[in-house]
Amino acid sequence: MTYSPTRRGPQRAGPAQAYANIGLETKVLSASPEQLITLLFDGALAAIAKARLYLLNGNIEGRGLAISKAIDIVDSGLKASLDMEAGGELASNLAATYDLAIRNLLLANLNVDIEKLDLAARLLGDIGDAWRTTAAPGKPNTSKTELFPV
Repeated sequence: MTYSPTRRGPQRAGPAQAYANIGLETKVLSASPEQLITLLFDGALAAIAKARLYLLNGNIEGRGLAISKAIDIVDSGLKASLDMEAGGELASNLAATYDLAIRNLLLANLNVDIEKLDLAARLLGDIGDAWRTTAAPGKPNTSKTELFPV
């Protein structure tokens, strides 16, 4: 009898993860452009929340993977979606804020600094809250910022 190797930690995949992936894929495929940006904010904040837990538990690999995921979402998703020509000064300010969040995430990982991690989460949480308010007026705010202490 043979057994397949058990994967533990942040890379473990199983039925629950497969189900979650299908759920996310369904959300992405049916989302409006405004909802896609909201999903990016949610994904970045979820990755930062995981990184925070890994940091507190001393899981270096998990922390690094979660921070890398958050950086990728911010850089390749949120920042890349900015229209610098049409957005003018607002787009430039958002790009600078995203760069600051990325810098704080890098420093949090490099220096095992929970304050830098929380600062990045607050930056993205505040922008995400403003986005949700603007993109979906009249809908209740589904903020993820309560995951992080102020």
